[in-house]
Amino acid sequence: MAPNVKEDNIESLEDDKFEKLVAPQASPWKFELLHPVVLYVFSIHVASVYGLYVSWSSVKWATVAFTLAYYVTSVQGITAGAHRLWSHKSYKAKLPLQILYMIAQSATMQYSIIWWASKHRQHHKFSDTDGDPHNATRHIFFSHIGWIMTRPHPEAVKRRKLVDVSDLKSNSVLAFQRRHMVLLNLLLAFLLPIIIPVYLWSENIYTAWHFNIFRVTITYHCIFFVNSIAHKWGMRPYDKKMQATQAPFVAHFSFGEGWHNFHHVFPWDYSSDELGSKFSFTTKVIDFFAKIGWAYDLKSVPKEVIYDRAHRTGDGSPVMKSVS
Repeated sequence: MAPNVKEDNIESLEDDKFEKLVAPQASPWKFELLHPVVLYVFSIHVASVYGLYVSWSSVKWATVAFTLAYYVTSVQGITAGAHRLWSHKSYKAKLPLQILYMIAQSATMQYSIIWWASKHRQHHKFSDTDGDPHNATRHIFFSHIGWIMTRPHPEAVKRRKLVDVSDLKSNSVLAFQRRHMVLLNLLLAFLLPIIIPVYLWSENIYTAWHFNIFRVTITYHCIFFVNSIAHKWGMRPYDKKMQATQAPFVAHFSFGEGWHNFHHVFPWDYSSDELGSKFSFTTKVIDFFAKIGWAYDLKSVPKEVIYDRAHRTGDGSPVMKSVS
């Protein structure tokens, strides 16, 4: 059973020189495109269209099964690792699990865990303002994928220094990944998932390549849905003033990350939603590793705290009855 906690333990730096940003807020701003990133995003989407075509025609069932398993495993590097473990410190992990998460996250082609977690901590600290790297107040395309194709807003650049990531930089596993990020990303996100089907069951290399690009692209969107859809449509049973919402559609595609109004109110809860392990595959993964001793000190929110917060600040929509 996870111990209950009532406050976030992630510390951040404070600087009185910066004015307070109150969400929702987005000042006028001229976008400056990052052309290499735009080209990359365009290219993988074009290749993914072909990847979707081959998934219904020439791809072997072994490749489909392998790619699906690779997708599920790699996403855990984001949801269980970069997000719940390292961004929010909602539980602790022993070295073998940390290495496993690092490898899995590298297979998503989403830079390093230090980069990912630092952006996510900044998102929580300055959510839905210009200090937020993917400010949902601006528009849904920007918060979904446009933010990675443009230079960061000057306010977001300035406020990076207010986000403490010293714990991430001092972690030897994360430091190793950061030093070898390009090699690990290329090897685990592109080369390995193509080589395995080609050499083990003679998949066509052209088919394997495009089908894997389809996997990478789907991974981007399923994770980015949390930044966009789950900050626009849905209920707000815990804090009606927050942009973050409860988005079941997103939760199912992201293995439990879409119960976002709860998550923004209680970011230190290891299950990341009030449904706990009932519908969250990521929570089940963490629970499994807790049983074998690789994960420990799992944090959760007391039932009475959840109901009290919903009563005080929620929009009146029902709180799930499966809270435990």
